Amino acid sequence: MFQTLSQRLGTIFSNLKGYGALTEAQVILAMREVRVALLEADVALPVVKQLIQTITEKAIGETVLQSITPVQQVMKIVQEELTLLLGGEGQALNLSHVPPVVIYMVGLQGSGKTTSAAKLALYLKKTLKKKVMLASTDIYRPAAREQLSQLAQQIDVACFPLDKTDVPTEIVTQAHAQAKLTATDVLIIDTAGRLHTDAALMQELKDMMRVTPPHETLLVADALTGQDAVVVAQHFKDGVSLTGIVLTRLDGDARGGAALSMTPITGCVVKFSGVGERPADFEVFHPGRIAQRILGMGDMVSLVEKAAAAFDEKETEKLTRQMQQGVFTFDMLEDQLLKMGKMGGLSGIMKLLPGAGALQNKMGTAGVDDAMVLRQIAIIRSMNKREKRDAKLLNGSRKLRIAAGSGTSVMEVNRLIKQFREMETMMKRMKKMGTKGFLSRGISGMMPGKSRF
Repeated sequence: MFQTLSQRLGTIFSNLKGYGALTEAQVILAMREVRVALLEADVALPVVKQLIQTITEKAIGETVLQSITPVQQVMKIVQEELTLLLGGEGQALNLSHVPPVVIYMVGLQGSGKTTSAAKLALYLKKTLKKKVMLASTDIYRPAAREQLSQLAQQIDVACFPLDKTDVPTEIVTQAHAQAKLTATDVLIIDTAGRLHTDAALMQELKDMMRVTPPHETLLVADALTGQDAVVVAQHFKDGVSLTGIVLTRLDGDARGGAALSMTPITGCVVKFSGVGERPADFEVFHPGRIAQRILGMGDMVSLVEKAAAAFDEKETEKLTRQMQQGVFTFDMLEDQLLKMGKMGGLSGIMKLLPGAGALQNKMGTAGVDDAMVLRQIAIIRSMNKREKRDAKLLNGSRKLRIAAGSGTSVMEVNRLIKQFREMETMMKRMKKMGTKGFLSRGISGMMPGKSRF
């Protein structure tokens, strides 16, 4: 997500830091480079022009150039302007209506409406604790309604029955009535894919909205289509009253032109983003956090939220007790590796850490990636119960057996054992430090060579 743009901007600001004090000419030259980087990221030209003009005017002011940390001041200005460009403080779904709140999912065929409808339903169910019903009005695409029904079963939410009617206006009317009867909080209507130029299908959409008015109308757009997604959004906004946008496949968009151009061009805010294929790979779009990621500042708030979702309270308490006792086993290590997968994998976590671009490049060169984590899990699962509890048992012949059973090499097994022993040592240090010592000295006190007990 925004990887190419983030790397380019990182290089530009890194070069600026080499100057120490900044002159107006240096700032203007840097902004020209930023302009090129944004255009190469497929950001709309009018958006780039306005953004660069605003940043330059603020950055060459006396307060910035004569400050002790001019580069940091310029970066702060860029961050603030990028945040505004992406939608400012963002805009949450408006669910403050008499239930059921009706949400229409609209867009082109193939943009990901059906999967996004299911992802939104799961988000509303798990995060906001809402009772949700899904309904499909796509009577044109083969098995479209069956697909939504299957997705609804996977995430355990209600779906309007397929055999009731095949008329879109009747589907939404009956689904709305059923949602009322079942005390449903939110009714999500997945519509058929349509072009804005298809008068008949656009009229069908308007007819559905007339008989069952929406509280939210979300356009689902594919981020990988770049400026085409922005054009589609503008046309749909002219046809129906959009209240927000869902950008799908944002995780695969290294440039980010659609995300950066969408709000200033269309006036519609991006409310959610699809960042993977799983139902849980769906995120609220936070402009401020996205701006931080683009500038390589990380996104610690999102990382904490992902960790909270992956670790439930009982598991956290159990892990804390084990850490305080200095206990660490391969089963515990496997559990932590699996939790990492729930948080988006190693690559997903790295994207949220400050300086992620440089770290990811170094890790990629060293072969440290999600595939390595999967191999480590395979190694642990090839051990027997005794070996998982006592790493001292792992002699040469056992390592050969484990490597063969996991499809890895003895070198990889040795690397994992070394990593395990380092973590085991940290646990023992934590036990010696006790709670008070850990709180006062932190993780640095657990590292080898940092303290004597």
